[in-house]
Amino acid sequence: MPKQTAAGPTPKISVTPAPGAAKPTSAISKARFGKVDGNDVTLYTLTNKNGLMMKVMTYGAIITELHVPDKAGRSADIVLGFENLEGYLKTSPYFGATVGRVGNRIRGARFKLDGKEYKLADNDKPHHLHGGNKGWDKVVWDAGTSETAEGPAIEFSYVSKDGEEGYPGTVTAYARYALTNRNELRVEMKASTDKKTLINMVHHSYWNLGGHGSGPITEHELTLNADKYTPGDPIVPTGASKPVKGTAFDFTKPKPIGKDLRGTRSDRVGFDHNFVVSGKPNEIRMVAKLKDPKSGRVMTLEADQPGVQFYTGNFLDGKTKGKGVVYAQYTGLCLETQKFPNSINVPAWSKQMILEPGKTYKHTMIHRFTNE
Repeated sequence: MPKQTAAGPTPKISVTPAPGAAKPTSAISKARFGKVDGNDVTLYTLTNKNGLMMKVMTYGAIITELHVPDKAGRSADIVLGFENLEGYLKTSPYFGATVGRVGNRIRGARFKLDGKEYKLADNDKPHHLHGGNKGWDKVVWDAGTSETAEGPAIEFSYVSKDGEEGYPGTVTAYARYALTNRNELRVEMKASTDKKTLINMVHHSYWNLGGHGSGPITEHELTLNADKYTPGDPIVPTGASKPVKGTAFDFTKPKPIGKDLRGTRSDRVGFDHNFVVSGKPNEIRMVAKLKDPKSGRVMTLEADQPGVQFYTGNFLDGKTKGKGVVYAQYTGLCLETQKFPNSINVPAWSKQMILEPGKTYKHTMIHRFTNE
């Protein structure tokens, strides 16, 4: 979804090389990963009983690695990212992060709430993107871990002060990642506020089921549980929804991602659109199924949000090098479950992302990994 831009204000950093890939002796281990603005950054390694392994750090609550076996039992890291903290601080396009306070775009970088207009950073000119110049992907979260019967888990917390990036209200946010013994990555996000505000937390991993360095994802087969999408003008939804039937946006049956890339008629060829997930928007239901025919890896996604942003890495330009490879266009994709982008500025949608004191924002995603 994002343009690849500088990561806002330049923090003072000291970087420690990533630890080696040796398998930890317990389900959870941790190591120092560097410093940001005087705050220590910790890298955690979680391993389930089947050998799935995930690395995640306190900066941005970012998943840096996720190793999953293919149909022959060979494991590969299936998320795009960098081998050290410095890579994320330079020009990361939100690789693996928890994004907030509001993920996706707000048209014109402004909104009204109870008659008062709020002006936000236009960091995706002329629009506001992913929480602003220093959103939640660029802060150090507190973290605690647990080893449960279902598998290892880590919970991050962050307090966003009133006025941060132009938003009203002090918000306490949580993001919990569990690597279950059913070979699931379960992401649970919650938030509360002391003043009416906007919340749309988004998880932003870039997926490549062939392995992060295996090349384009254009041969991946995607199915979306979505009969409609919300077209933009040109990219930010205006409030309209259109049927996908008979268009490039029809993924109601398995389809290679590369088949209709040029049919989107976008300014940058590829998908970067919000789809309306069928079913009740506040209940866990099927969102997507993604398959890499070569490796046999399959990821199914369930969630409880009204929409999902399908993004094909259009702005990856071959200048970003991570984990020993160069990430060119279409080498990773995002499936970001969410409230509809710009919903605060669309009367019919405006209540979607408003959070009031005494209420709790909740967002659950279940990524299930199998082979076919």
